Amino acid sequence: MPQVYEFKLPDLGEGLTEAEIVRWLVAVGDVVAVDEPVVEVETAKAMVEVPCPYGGVVTARFGEEGTELPVGAPLLTVAVGSPGAEDIAQAGPTAQSAEPAGDDASGNVLVGYGTSGAVTARRRRVRVSRVQVTEAAGAGPVAVAAAGVTVAPGPAPVPTPGPVPVISPLVRRLARAHEVDLRALAGSGPDGLILRSDVDRAIEALLDEPATVPVTSKPVTSKPVSSTAPVVAAVALQGREAAAGAEASRVPLRGMRGAVADKLARSRREIPDATCWVDADATELMATRAAMNAAGGPKVSVLALLARICTAALARFPELNSTVDMAAREIVRLPAVHLGFAAQTERGLMVPVVRDAHGRSTESLNEEFIRLTEAARTGALTPAELTGGTFTLNNYGVFGVDGSTPIINHPEAAMLGVGRIVAKPWVHEGELAVRQVVQLSLTFDHRVCDGGTAGGFLRYVADCVERPAVLLRGV
Repeated sequence: MPQVYEFKLPDLGEGLTEAEIVRWLVAVGDVVAVDEPVVEVETAKAMVEVPCPYGGVVTARFGEEGTELPVGAPLLTVAVGSPGAEDIAQAGPTAQSAEPAGDDASGNVLVGYGTSGAVTARRRRVRVSRVQVTEAAGAGPVAVAAAGVTVAPGPAPVPTPGPVPVISPLVRRLARAHEVDLRALAGSGPDGLILRSDVDRAIEALLDEPATVPVTSKPVTSKPVSSTAPVVAAVALQGREAAAGAEASRVPLRGMRGAVADKLARSRREIPDATCWVDADATELMATRAAMNAAGGPKVSVLALLARICTAALARFPELNSTVDMAAREIVRLPAVHLGFAAQTERGLMVPVVRDAHGRSTESLNEEFIRLTEAARTGALTPAELTGGTFTLNNYGVFGVDGSTPIINHPEAAMLGVGRIVAKPWVHEGELAVRQVVQLSLTFDHRVCDGGTAGGFLRYVADCVERPAVLLRGV
């Protein structure tokens, strides 16, 4: 007799209390394997695929796509022990038993993750309306009568008793992406809980081993910027609808959009910000970039050069790499620079964070920008990659604008904004010339410093843009 287990939305970590259902990956009647992703949810920080700790037939789903659920709310129910379905489920990535993860069977401790072989991004699902299983003596194939589909699995992996102590789906996703067998890890958390740091160490150990499988990468293609014609047409249409008495539409402030709204509103409420700006001649900076790229190797972006200038400026003006603790009435100066950078994606504005940017070279910064930008576009950023920044670099010049007054990314103390680099008349060495000019703006928390410090920081950045050799001083 099959037993039905209820799988609840697990705690996704980073203090998140709710998530929005973006896309169901299974339907009622589908057979799921232990640890198979069943739903894609969006939190305030990232897009996450949630795996199910039970193997069996999906009997119910709770919530339509677009529904927001709190942590602990039911996601789906799975019938474990259905004839034939159990064999199919256990022929998935592991042969882990589908026992409940805890007394309440909530699935908060997600079991059965990790294999010693390669793991596919998404398992094959089979819709079962009527299952007939025939197995010959020994290890014969399993025949499934589901719209004439026959499945002949290979040798089943050897089961390992007991659940894998992993709570966070993000840790499990990281392990799956790098083919780390969680059963081989000893967790450093309470009661042997496997933490992200444990998986990171395992990944580093794998990277130290010689590669045996060739890796190919797909070229990244950028989408062309759409014209303004649709926008103009939409505005005209809205005007006609308003004239006809049409009701205004309402867009819920939730998920990523809600998180951005809350953070920006809090920044305006709590931070007494001020902005200063300066125009700079970026001709030599662009010439330096061209010379670096002509030398071969990966192309260095303007953003990477500006990031390297920012870290040098923050070393001279550490007041701007800080935060304010109003409860203790203290300014906390931070020892490391975790550099955030604004990235516009189809899901909205994101600010990925480059860890320990102060210790990275221009090439290393460039590589990390490329990796994080692609992860932002594909929705693969983890909450840890979107939090913990100490200073933000905002290149709004990509939108074709010259200047802006950025809103500080709370709880940071400053943000450097960079406009477009465009040819303009400029007095160079006493003569009028056409030069590549950029406007730089610095918005800063007036509690951490006064205008003299902010002006000194911005002037140093402008000097490095105009004469990149200034960076060599003090190296």
